Amino acid sequence: MCSPPPRGEGLGVPVTERGAKPILRIRDLHVDYGESHAIQGVSLSLASGILAIVGRNGMGKTTLCNTIMGLKRARTGSIAIAGREATALLPHEISRLGVGYVPQGRGVWPSLTVDEHLRLVARGGPDAAWTVERIYQTFPRLAQRRRAGGALLSGGEQQMLALSRALLSNPKLLVMDEPTEGLAPTIVEQVEGMLDELRQDEDISVLVIEQNIGVATRIAEQIAIMVNGRINRIMPAAELAADRELQRRLLGVGRHAEEPSEAAEPQPVAADRELMEVVRVMRRGATATDSAASGNGSVYRTIVDMPNRWSVPVAAIVGNSRARRPDQDQEGKLNDIPPMPMPAQGHGTRSALVVGTYDTKGRELRFIRDCLRDMGVRTRTVDLSTSGKPSTADVAPMEVASAHPGGASAVFSGDRGRSVEAMARAFEHWIARQLDVGGIIAAGGSGGTALATPGMRRLPVGIPKVMISTVASGDVSRYVGPSDLLMMHSVADVQGLNSITERVLRNGAGALAGMMAQARSPASRTAERRLVKPALGVTMFGVTTPCVQALTAELGADYDCLVFHATGTGGRAMENLADSGLLAGALDVTTTEVADMVVGGVFPATEDRFGAFIRRPLPYVGSVGALDMVNFGPRDTVPEKFRRRNLVQHNPQVTLMRTTRDENVAFGTFIGERLNRMQGPVRFLMPENGVSSLDAPGKPFHDPEADNALFETIEKTVVKSGGRRVERVTGNINDASFVAALLRAFREIAPRVHESA
Repeated sequence: MCSPPPRGEGLGVPVTERGAKPILRIRDLHVDYGESHAIQGVSLSLASGILAIVGRNGMGKTTLCNTIMGLKRARTGSIAIAGREATALLPHEISRLGVGYVPQGRGVWPSLTVDEHLRLVARGGPDAAWTVERIYQTFPRLAQRRRAGGALLSGGEQQMLALSRALLSNPKLLVMDEPTEGLAPTIVEQVEGMLDELRQDEDISVLVIEQNIGVATRIAEQIAIMVNGRINRIMPAAELAADRELQRRLLGVGRHAEEPSEAAEPQPVAADRELMEVVRVMRRGATATDSAASGNGSVYRTIVDMPNRWSVPVAAIVGNSRARRPDQDQEGKLNDIPPMPMPAQGHGTRSALVVGTYDTKGRELRFIRDCLRDMGVRTRTVDLSTSGKPSTADVAPMEVASAHPGGASAVFSGDRGRSVEAMARAFEHWIARQLDVGGIIAAGGSGGTALATPGMRRLPVGIPKVMISTVASGDVSRYVGPSDLLMMHSVADVQGLNSITERVLRNGAGALAGMMAQARSPASRTAERRLVKPALGVTMFGVTTPCVQALTAELGADYDCLVFHATGTGGRAMENLADSGLLAGALDVTTTEVADMVVGGVFPATEDRFGAFIRRPLPYVGSVGALDMVNFGPRDTVPEKFRRRNLVQHNPQVTLMRTTRDENVAFGTFIGERLNRMQGPVRFLMPENGVSSLDAPGKPFHDPEADNALFETIEKTVVKSGGRRVERVTGNINDASFVAALLRAFREIAPRVHESA
């Protein structure tokens, strides 16, 4: 149970003087999220200034924001904006009351430029407090990028754009959900300065959700602590900043290898999020110089119960008294989708999602639901229909569509093809916010499969995923990708119930129920972690095999070395495991997928390459393995423009092309910029005598000039620090001297394995 609020600072007490008219007043608010009672009697008031709400993930903070903005409906209770009841208003009506919103995930339109975003939402004339010109003065980076499309902006640039977009509505109340999440420290300071400026503006009040305790206590006068859907207490920010015991008890700050006390609040979120949470709620991030000066080599020196391929750890970070926030920046259209939490326990407390288009497959999907319920599995039905017909599912299409960065209107556009594509993307965003997913099952034809599987792939490895599909007997790589999604052929079309479809659908439900039943309890997972070695991701290609074999032979006694073939899917699979919390670190020796992505080979990475290590502060050691080559199919499939280049036929199905100096400059720029965004300890090593077995003296791809262009570009691009280092090493990538250098680098920054036992 929550401890009672002290001295009138708790539930229902206004943040500012009782005589002031509140811009926001919430009274006894209750909100359901599926079968979860997410908001449980929240009451608070805000008349002026800044109120920050802090709390662990899964406590209901984002749900509260969405309810204030009309994106989520309250079961009971009252929300008043400037004295007007707003509980039943639509989002655009709430906006017109003078409420600006900076959502978690930014919500940037990928097809609009920065300038188009700003001018689309700008209100008022040149005398308005906030104009496009003032935004450009405040955020010079946006001025530089004014012609760039939303999809081409970094995560930090998108967050600046989202904040600017809200300010241009010239609001009286600004609601901000995680405004500093994923931002580099310099940008965080700029946002802090902006909020400090807003605090001086008596015309704007700010309600901010912020995981970073240091930021929250610096920008806000009052702090509300949210625990399990309730406001535990409201207190002065300075008082919370000074009360480390309260931070530890309610927010987890400072815990190290200790079990929760009986008074501690139960935590419904998965343990793999705890690593991120501890970093976020600690004080302002330490610099790499601080870390090096401490003698520890890394603030990530000790990790309790490190992750392995079967478990997600409860992790604690120790070392300096200050720890760096993880940078969650990533590029591409999915840059605002956070990693999913892993399930904390079996299907007894978590739901199976039954997903599909209920307007055309409702009978079949309800049959699956009933089968699961008969097997004792709790279910939640999710409708991905785009027809606009009324839905009887637990989660209606409108609720899913509202998760789209462009809002529900981007989904229900009237164009069926675009609507299906947009709903698939909305489902990815929606599912990334769910904390009670124990498994997922979907059924449909080609359209239904294309709708459901992108979101299913967002779930971490280990959460059961079953897709019953008419296309499951063919090439399903584009549906499965690097995930552990199970494709099950429907045999007959998923259209009506008969002797075949009933049996197949029941078998699919049984498969999901069986997998969910095998989910281990926290106690059994803890016992397993004591026996299982932590997992380490390693990338390999045929031309870097000797190096990787030597590394795994040396590390195999302490680590479960998971080797991934760097063929595009291999790199994504490794990073998928990292995002799922299943890796303790990475030896990313072979980054050749970048070459195929830039030049146009058949084994390309995506723009999100290295993204998992940006989002998670894992020990990362990388190299330039096989960046001397681009991969094509049989020789006659090599594009005409490349046929006069230096080609080597690796085997009848694979032709290799030597990369040029200019191409290596492009590789180095991409890699260096991604390394700069990593907040965990980074070491990047480059072998001076060749990056593959073909790039050695006397071998067909030996080109020191091209290699040196790659090395110089990385050295110039990477911002070096105690936590991030780039090093040249004499020798070829497969030489014993280079293997030894990789091992030294990894052991320097990796957690001490036996300390975690």
